[in-house]
Amino acid sequence: MGKRIAGAVFVLWAVATLLFSVIRLIPGDPVDALLGGADSNATEQMRQQAQEAYGLDRPLLVQYVGYLTKLLRGDLGQSYLLKQPVAQVLSEHLASTLVLAVLALALAWVLALTMALWSARGGRPAESISSILEIVSAAVPHFWLGTLLIVLFSVQLRWLPATSGGPGAVGLVLPVLTLAIPLAGFLGQVMRESMIDAMQSPFALSARARGESELGVSLRHALRHAARPGIGLSGWAFGSLISGAVVVETVYSRPGLGRSLLQAVLVRDVPVVLGVVLIVALVYIVVTLLTDLADHIVDPRLRAS
Repeated sequence: MGKRIAGAVFVLWAVATLLFSVIRLIPGDPVDALLGGADSNATEQMRQQAQEAYGLDRPLLVQYVGYLTKLLRGDLGQSYLLKQPVAQVLSEHLASTLVLAVLALALAWVLALTMALWSARGGRPAESISSILEIVSAAVPHFWLGTLLIVLFSVQLRWLPATSGGPGAVGLVLPVLTLAIPLAGFLGQVMRESMIDAMQSPFALSARARGESELGVSLRHALRHAARPGIGLSGWAFGSLISGAVVVETVYSRPGLGRSLLQAVLVRDVPVVLGVVLIVALVYIVVTLLTDLADHIVDPRLRAS
């Protein structure tokens, strides 16, 4: 456990350091965000005062050390544009993005397992069809899929709202589908292969010899083996969903971390950018630890070791 905690701290430090360096390479001046944008017509004196107030006139090394010191105190700084603490800005949008990502991950798992079960029991034709569907869905860009779903279900059929402002859970349907379908393609490919191998393994033959039906073999024995590679990929998958949320939340005008990150990058609101990425990295670390725990629960051999 100590090694895991040390590794998590190292990852957070590396992310903070890398992003602190890269964000300075983006064209533009963060002082513009402090003064209301590039069209604020601020005087040179006003720009100097803003630089002094936020320490932007200090050497980069001094700024970096000061930033790490604040992080150790749990202080993410203040947003240049919103003039609010970054922690407050993130707390307003974190839950929205996490709900979207968790629902999309759950739906992707359901779709992937369904395709794996169908292809394993449907023979060669089902295997070929599911393989094509998985490849196509995995290759679909989020922005294209989101636009297609809006045109189909909102414009043509008028079943669902085009934005996330719909009543209750209705507004979540299209954003969750947009995130889940490409991910289901990735998960389905590895789950299908594991399911087919498990159905042809000695323990499956032994279960059939004991009178177990094909459905029983699939659900009681092969499904666990099909789930293992999916569990291993779930940590990466959750990170992919968070990054995909940047596009999806923009397409559906949904508030969240992804949309906040995009807006902060466009105006060079450095504290918000750093805060969002650090929170995402922390969430990714926690999810990775949970997937490792789930892998031990599913596989008795890991529990024994």
